[in-house]
Amino acid sequence: MQKDKLAVVLVEPQGAMNIGSVCRAMGNFSVSDLRLVNPRVDHLSRDARLMAVKAAPLLENARVFTSLEEALSDCVMSFGTTRRFGQYREGLIHPDEAARNLLPVAEEQTVAMVFGREDKGLLTAELDLCQHLITIPTDSELPSMNLAQSVVLCLYEIQKARGDRAGLQHGRKKLADNKQLESLYQHMRESLVNIGYLNPQNPDHILRSFRRILGRAALNSREVAILRGLFNQIDVFSGKKKTRKQVQDENG
Repeated sequence: MQKDKLAVVLVEPQGAMNIGSVCRAMGNFSVSDLRLVNPRVDHLSRDARLMAVKAAPLLENARVFTSLEEALSDCVMSFGTTRRFGQYREGLIHPDEAARNLLPVAEEQTVAMVFGREDKGLLTAELDLCQHLITIPTDSELPSMNLAQSVVLCLYEIQKARGDRAGLQHGRKKLADNKQLESLYQHMRESLVNIGYLNPQNPDHILRSFRRILGRAALNSREVAILRGLFNQIDVFSGKKKTRKQVQDENG
């Protein structure tokens, strides 16, 4: 899947292990642009590398900035994360909505997701630099999430939204197109009429229910082929089609 132009920005991260875990999450979800604003620890330390595992190259390529404004200078859109509500923190959206909003832009121009300090998050002045604010709907008894976990959750929603835009479902291949589906339904109509399951005077009455059932299943090309194979076998047993062996025997 083609990478989009998405940057993960950590403002004054305090834990090397958190930074490494963020890198691993970025590797999991195909994001490579890590930006650190005044990190309070060495992001190339042993602890960070241990947590990054195979995503250690992201640590080595991370860019360090002295201010959030500098880190966002080339971004056309920024999403700041916060768990606090107030006069200047209105219109908050959840990670899934943020993902749907940012991906069309990130295909062409750089978009940032900004995460704050482990102990106090992003300051109001820092959120002012972001055009959109994200909050994760946690329980009020313990609303604050670990930094790396917050990044994982947000990037997971982005990956899901990528799949939706590409016509994928849970890692499956692209969905079957309308031509493939209509060919399947035509085959199904003929086969089920031949065996007496459908009324030849009104076959679409029941077939419409099959359309709705299979429509909800969101078939891909392989699944369409499997169903076509099933109806081929029905055709063979109903005498409407010869097997490959029968054809070979007839041809000598």
